[in-house]
Amino acid sequence: MPADGRALPPTGRPARKLARKLLRQRVQKISATRTFARIAPHVIPALDRAVHRLTRGKVLISARMLPGVILTATGARSGRPRRTPLACVPEEGGTWLLVGSNFGRPGHPAWTGNLLKHPEAEINWRRQDISVRARLLTGEERARAWRTALDFWPPYAAYQARVEREIRLFRLSRLEQPGR
Repeated sequence: MPADGRALPPTGRPARKLARKLLRQRVQKISATRTFARIAPHVIPALDRAVHRLTRGKVLISARMLPGVILTATGARSGRPRRTPLACVPEEGGTWLLVGSNFGRPGHPAWTGNLLKHPEAEINWRRQDISVRARLLTGEERARAWRTALDFWPPYAAYQARVEREIRLFRLSRLEQPGR
């Protein structure tokens, strides 16, 4: 401690941890705004897809702030594979929650309709491709999952407050692989 009694700022690992915490708080505040909701859907997914492809699955920019997956689901109308970078809430037991917030915009995101029609999908999680089955959550199970999502990323509450629709929540579970 300096002679004047002031504490020294943290250095090394504690400083990086503090910086990440402060950055996360700032991003949470910004991401709850309407301006972010107008701009982010056009920029973040495209940037994530490009960087993920260029780095051969090693980097997902949005995952620097939140855990993320690349969801590959069958298009509800086209029947073609659709790749969507998404934030996720990893759960104990190897499942994931996906929140269909659409950044607090009015309509449900297209990927939620794809999962409703074709619940079997694939995610890329930590550079590993995993076959999954999606299940739309309802009732008390949804309420518990929603609380978990809000604890994980508080701006989801601002997104829900801006829209009349109920934000869809999905739980992804690994599909059993033959021979395992």
